[in-house]
Amino acid sequence: MGRRRQGDSENVGTEAPEQVVNESRTDRLRIRAAWMYFVEQMTQNEIADVLGVGRVTIVRMLAEARSRNEVKITIESELSEIVRLERALERTFGLKQALVAPLTAPNADPIPAISAKTGSFLSDTMKSGMRVGVGWGQTLFSSLPFISAKSLTDFKVISLLGGVGVVRRYNPAEFAWRFAQIFQGDGYLIPTPAVVDSVETKIALVERCGLQEVFEMANVLDAVLLSVGGIASATTFSRGGFLKDADREALVARGAVGDLLFHFFDRNGDLVDHPVNSHVMSVEVDRLRKAPIRILTSGGEEKTAALLGAMNLIAPTILITDEESARRMLEAVSGS
Repeated sequence: MGRRRQGDSENVGTEAPEQVVNESRTDRLRIRAAWMYFVEQMTQNEIADVLGVGRVTIVRMLAEARSRNEVKITIESELSEIVRLERALERTFGLKQALVAPLTAPNADPIPAISAKTGSFLSDTMKSGMRVGVGWGQTLFSSLPFISAKSLTDFKVISLLGGVGVVRRYNPAEFAWRFAQIFQGDGYLIPTPAVVDSVETKIALVERCGLQEVFEMANVLDAVLLSVGGIASATTFSRGGFLKDADREALVARGAVGDLLFHFFDRNGDLVDHPVNSHVMSVEVDRLRKAPIRILTSGGEEKTAALLGAMNLIAPTILITDEESARRMLEAVSGS
């Protein structure tokens, strides 16, 4: 087990003025409320339950939306299309909340936009006393500068995947300890390769090398923060150096569309029959599904199938993606 106590954290990025950030969030919440009330014909009590605020707050927001001329026959705001996509994702996939990041152009790199949206969400969601299991990847790593640093008491971050033996920017351990540092919390790592040679080796490392505590902590997580990797490209493999291209070809042949913590799954969200799924040094998916808050943040055309499979595999409560990925996911479901 690797445990690290983080001291004073440095400011990990240039943040927008707090007032501007708060106003943006208030505007977004107001437009969501207006959309639900005037377009979806939901009651004020129903909207209050969905948004997690009081009914009086909903009444105030609806009145403000009207006074701002945001509500006429339609909701006049550049956020309205984004809200429509978010609500469609929530209904289609049974999400508690979907967060969709707008793009400057359909072919724009979605990672910066998704990462910014993820960082903002995490800044609001992380609280003292939480135990948070985290994955890895470029999207998660890129969200770090957008997270507002603050000191949380009794805050624990548990890395859900091994891989510290390979020193690379998107190493699982790198994200876990930096995420813990932002909140001045404790970081718990899995100091092993991401993939080992046999089930026997995995069992030995967990039971005889002090890793049992980390894996047991996964049974009582308050939240998990995850990303998915696509199978069509070599990104997942080349960025970590953990698997060979021959493994990718074998996984594709067996129907794999992506991975979550190196658990490779098909379009239906079922794990494929391949040795890597039993040799990976990561927490089992069944344990992750026990966490009441399951955050999935990913996007990109090459990850559409992986995102669809992950809806069944991990059943996220929160999905953070970009607008083009949201459209592709909805189109794929409606066309199936």
